[in-house]
Amino acid sequence: MSTKIRLRRIGAKKNPFYRVVVADSRAPRDGRFIEEIGYYDPTKSPEVLEINEEKALKWLGNGAQPSDTVRSLLRHAGILAKFRSKN
Repeated sequence: MSTKIRLRRIGAKKNPFYRVVVADSRAPRDGRFIEEIGYYDPTKSPEVLEINEEKALKWLGNGAQPSDTVRSLLRHAGILAKFRSKN
């Protein structure tokens, strides 16, 4: 099973709000997921990003591949640098 760390949209129309989830790569965007590891709200000023670092590092260590957007968010939160320094 190939896992991905990606965004799951739960916001209303024209008011996006995302949850950062770990899901099977074959699952639909807003479908079944394995675990929720954070959330992202781009509508606030400044943008709100909350990611559970421990869970994110665990899933990255297990081989989960982040999407391009989530990779950018993890880099912004400093989690990707910690993962690379750990390996």
